[in-house]
Amino acid sequence: MAPTEADVLTNHLIRPASLDAILTFESFAERFPASQRDGPQVRLLWKDLVAQRERVLDEVRANIDIEVKRGQAMRREVLRAKREAAREEPDGEVEMERALFGDLSGAKTAKHSLDTIIPELDGAASALEAEIDKLKEEEASLMESIRQTVGSLSDLRYGKFANTQIKDEILDGLTTLQETCESKR
Repeated sequence: MAPTEADVLTNHLIRPASLDAILTFESFAERFPASQRDGPQVRLLWKDLVAQRERVLDEVRANIDIEVKRGQAMRREVLRAKREAAREEPDGEVEMERALFGDLSGAKTAKHSLDTIIPELDGAASALEAEIDKLKEEEASLMESIRQTVGSLSDLRYGKFANTQIKDEILDGLTTLQETCESKR
């Protein structure tokens, strides 16, 4: 069986794109000075890069879903056009009116019959449902982001942090940065 559009896009864009597939933590850590390789900042930076990469891959997955739905809509449109072209059955009375009066007769051929309108409506309904689901997911994501921001701002306002050691970690990181800068002089 031939691979689907989703399979092709996923196999070529998602599977070879995880950060672990491109770069191991050990080779990442080797890019830092030897004294810094075992530091917690390197591991935190690695985790941050992995999280950023996963967010990008999530966006790519969402774009693949959108593209697959677009492809389905285009296939439906092509099939509809083929059906219309194959279905050109002239109505005898309408053709006679056209022959006698030309385009002034006002006779038009119906774009759809009952058999062709139902699949079109089903396709449109499924496309709308998919769009609604996408909007609901986007809404949930935005709400979660807003809740996190409000929570972070509330913590900042009252001096409460989820990580109670953040002060020490920041000071250690700044000290390490300062030492690194001084050693580069």
